[in-house]
Order: sequence, then structure tokens, then C-alpha cells
Amino acid sequence: MGLGDGDVSRPSWVEVDLGAVARNVGRLAAHASGARLCAVVKADGYGHGAPAVAKTALDNGAAWLAVATVEEGVQLRETGIAAPVLLLSEPPREDLETVVSEGLTPTLYRVASIDALARAVRRRKAREMEIHLKVDTGMHRVGAYPESLPELVGRVRDLPPLRLGGVWSHFAVADTDPEFTRRQIETFESALRSGGPALSPGGGTVLRHLANTPGTLFHPESHLDMVRTGLGIYGLYPHPSARRLIDLRAAMRIVSHVSHVLGHPEGARPSYGRIRPLAAPSGVATLPLGYADGIPRGISEGGEVLIRGRRFPLAGRVTMDQLVVDVGEHPVEVGDEAVLIGAEGSESISFDDWAALSDTINYEVVTRIGPRLPRRYVS
Repeated sequence: MGLGDGDVSRPSWVEVDLGAVARNVGRLAAHASGARLCAVVKADGYGHGAPAVAKTALDNGAAWLAVATVEEGVQLRETGIAAPVLLLSEPPREDLETVVSEGLTPTLYRVASIDALARAVRRRKAREMEIHLKVDTGMHRVGAYPESLPELVGRVRDLPPLRLGGVWSHFAVADTDPEFTRRQIETFESALRSGGPALSPGGGTVLRHLANTPGTLFHPESHLDMVRTGLGIYGLYPHPSARRLIDLRAAMRIVSHVSHVLGHPEGARPSYGRIRPLAAPSGVATLPLGYADGIPRGISEGGEVLIRGRRFPLAGRVTMDQLVVDVGEHPVEVGDEAVLIGAEGSESISFDDWAALSDTINYEVVTRIGPRLPRRYVS
């Protein structure tokens, strides 16, 4: 077992199974119809630890990495990762020289940004800088109008320090709306045709990429030259129906230890808000982690933990640093291990369970698991 960052003496931690990450990357790469795989490791690898996940992904079939911010890209470089790292949005102008010096691959979608990057390349006296262009095919978040692609391609061609390495877009509803997704694919293909021969299939070295994890799983016609998989490499599914398409293994467990146990009478109402009474005289076990660590307050009603291989319900509201568990008359003691996410014996609790209780999605829940919990890596 290896140890991640943080105070490993704390009796609560995140356990990351890098073997599961390796397995998931391999299966997604096999599912990608020969396209390259870009592992999305933004948000600290969806809470799993970006450097460790990135290295594991690269060792098991990934060719590229993708992050959201320049800072995330620099972190990868500082840990010795030399693989291509794609920035998923235009970097701020003040960070362009860092982008150049660290050899990150920026996504651009405005002529002014292309010009600014060319100036930064010249200031750094770099020989060449690869960029990717992004077009908006229906997500309506960032990207250029599809009809603007020829102008952007021409502008890159006119600036010798720059080289066009890719053109891409992003799906909005690839897991739920095949008709809209088909329109996005058609819009992207039309934009590529307008951009000239270099953007056509087999036309050159320009990577065409469109598919995220749901696109990779549900829309094989969108695989093109590269797929960008985020959620899937961590063993999470973008939609329940994806389980029939691929077998992924969850890479994260959240573990704690019981810090206090005290019996209370029927009718006692533990924790803030006193939201419900104990149905019978019960032991109440306290675990030393809470919403400051990313444990959703929304699981206060209906949430459970696993102790000694049994499910126990929460006894009240999740608080900032602690949560309470109704263990009834079962022999639970201080120091017992408690599993909040993951398997224990024949029982398991998933991020999907937490998302359902919190009226959100598994993406949000997993990325909110905070840095205060040490990461422990196992393989």
C-alpha cells in the first residue's frame, strides 16, 4: 500500500485502487474502436488524485491527458509526466507563457487568443506550439461557431509558431438524447469538411475528437481519432444503462473508524436539527468526518454506512466534521472500521446511492471528496 498526500494518522481516508483504474482504462481503450484514449484527470482526477491516476492511465492504454486549468497541467508536469496534456478551455492570457514553457496543449476558439498565444511563443523563443481548436456543436458553453472554423484554421496556418494538432467539440446529452447527439455529430462533421482536407478522415496529423465517456459507450460513430474519458476511468457510469455495455470497477472507497459510541433512549434525536427520533434504545456511533470532507449533507435522510459487514442507518444530520450512526443493539466499538463508499463483505454503497439521496449526479458527489481526507493508493 502506498500513501497519498495528507495526514495519514487521521482515522478517515480515501482508498484508491489503481488496479481498478488500470482495468477501466484498458476496457475503455478496447471499446474505443481503435481511437486513441485521452484520460480526463481534471478536478484532481475526480477526487482520486490526478498524478497517480494519470500515470496509471498512461501505463495502461491512454495516449493523452486532459485537465481544466493551467494549474492542473503544471501539477502533472511537476510530477514528471511528459505525455500530451490538453487544456479543455482557453487559458487566461496571463498564463500563456506558462502554457508554452510547460508544453501544455491549449484549446483555443478565438482569433485574438490565437494571436496572443503566437506572441507568447515568440517571447519564449519556442520553436513550435501545438494547439487544438474547439467548435460549439450544441453544448453552448465554450467554443467557436462551426462556421468560424475555416477562419480559425487559416489563422493558425498563417502563424508559423503554431501548429494545428486537433479539432474537437463536446457532447451535451450523449447519455440521454440520441437524436440531439446525432445532430451534434453531423454538425461537427460538417464543420470538419469546411475546414479543409487536413481535417478529413486520414487527411493528416490533426486529431478529431468528440466523444466523452457516454459518447464512447453509446455512440461508436463518434469515436473518430480520439475519445476523452473521464467518469468511466474511475469506474463510474454516466447512465445506469451503460452497465450492459461495459464492466467497470469503482476505484474509490471512503473509510473511517468509529471514534465514539454511546447508548441513548428511544426518542432521542441526535445531531443538529434533531431531525428524527431513535425508534428504540440504540447505540449511536460517531465517525470523524463530515461535509467539510465532501460527505453530502443530503444523505442525512436515508444514508447508511457499513460496519462489521452490516448496514446501519445514519442517526441524524451530517455535520461539518462528524456524522452519527444508529447501530441499535449491535456490538459496535470505538476503533471499528466503517465504510461509507465501497464494499464490505457482501454489502456495498456507491456514489450513485449518494447522488440519488442528494438529488444530484455521481460526477458532483465524487469530485467533492475533499483534500482533507488522505489518499491511500493500493494496487
